[in-house]
Amino acid sequence: MLLVGARAWGEIIVQGLAMALQTLETTCCIVGGGPAGMMLGYLLARAGVPVTVLEKHNDFFRDFRGDTVHPSTLELMYELGLLEDFLKVPHQQLTSVGGVFGGFPFQAANFRHVPTHCKFVALMPQWDFLSFISKRAKTFPAFRLRMHYEAVDLLRENGRVLGVKARTPEGDVHIRADLVAGCDGRHSTTRKAARLEVQEFGVPIDVLWFRISRVGNDPEQLFGNINFGKVLILINRGDYFQAGFIIRKGSFEEMQRKGLEAFRQSVHQIAPYLGDRIEELKDWAQIKLLSVQINRLTRWHRPGLLCIGDAAHAMSPAGGVGINLAIQDAVAAANLLAQPLLHGCITEALLARVQRRRELPTRITQRMQVNAHKVFEHVFQNPGPLKVPWQLKMGSRIPGVQRVLARVVGVGIRPEHISGVRNRPVFGGRLVRGIAVCAGAITAVTVAYRLWRVQN
Repeated sequence: MLLVGARAWGEIIVQGLAMALQTLETTCCIVGGGPAGMMLGYLLARAGVPVTVLEKHNDFFRDFRGDTVHPSTLELMYELGLLEDFLKVPHQQLTSVGGVFGGFPFQAANFRHVPTHCKFVALMPQWDFLSFISKRAKTFPAFRLRMHYEAVDLLRENGRVLGVKARTPEGDVHIRADLVAGCDGRHSTTRKAARLEVQEFGVPIDVLWFRISRVGNDPEQLFGNINFGKVLILINRGDYFQAGFIIRKGSFEEMQRKGLEAFRQSVHQIAPYLGDRIEELKDWAQIKLLSVQINRLTRWHRPGLLCIGDAAHAMSPAGGVGINLAIQDAVAAANLLAQPLLHGCITEALLARVQRRRELPTRITQRMQVNAHKVFEHVFQNPGPLKVPWQLKMGSRIPGVQRVLARVVGVGIRPEHISGVRNRPVFGGRLVRGIAVCAGAITAVTVAYRLWRVQN
């Protein structure tokens, strides 16, 4: 009996030691190694805050993820002293956005005049962006990146979040932290575990992503094709296009039933210059469905927890602003929380300040996306050749419209800056900046609304 009791106590002690070994501690635990999480981790570690980033996958390689790095993000790279090295990473430069609407060519935005050092959008695979940031972050002693760590629940005590329970190939691990930052995307585990209320906005579209090769006389800049009840976006990725075929929400299964040949002909009808290249689409496995969502949390935080990026507000791919808005969230959070984290005084009032600062840009951007979706919805209702609306013809000829729209898309609403950086470029006075933003927002919404109403 004594021997059995000793063995039992021995097993308990061993188990207790194992549990102790499976508990990690940090100051800030960031769930999700995407753009928001990696940038927040970099900035906090740069400020000396011990930070651990959890990424559930074993690498960053995911195809057809947001890869438009806007001038606002490039300006942050400049402020951090990283821009020169960043631009050495292979990328394409997008200086304008245009397309063809029912046979009428137009330019929607011209980035050559945005008030930043880089007057273009950099098209870069997201895995390259994340690899670049993580490599620089690892130079800081306070930074830890844990790959293949999947957050599955929150640790709580007396109503406060105290950390994360993570699943790893070696077993479950508890990571205790003063602050948990939920940066785990639109299907966020952290916001679900915290039971944060999500406000959904109806979205009438989905996007089918696929690749198709480029030839020498193809469009160099981002190019939209709108006609015959269809919308096709072509993004120059060097030797191929990243193509986005916008469809009515929930219609993908119906398209699959009609067959791949019918899909190829739909692409050819709207972009006949692709010619025989549509035959490169040989299997539905080459075509990835993005179920588009627009939503946001009514409250981004709980005691000990803050959600940012897509975890706080899922964005449509319209304008390619999602990755950049997420990075702006990360900069605002780091600016407001780095010093309190260093001094161990994180309060919910501070977390609420992050939401207040970033909620207005989110609301305005999402409202513009909702209006853009109304244009797509109207296009779906007209399967024949589209008549070019006079509003588009007139708007494309108004001096400065393309510059204003480029300012709104490329720099955004309330752009953030790295705290403590001197000699930042001035984006114009507050009054000028406010006028430009308001004018851009009003122009975008008005054009979208009028295009939707035309022919009704």
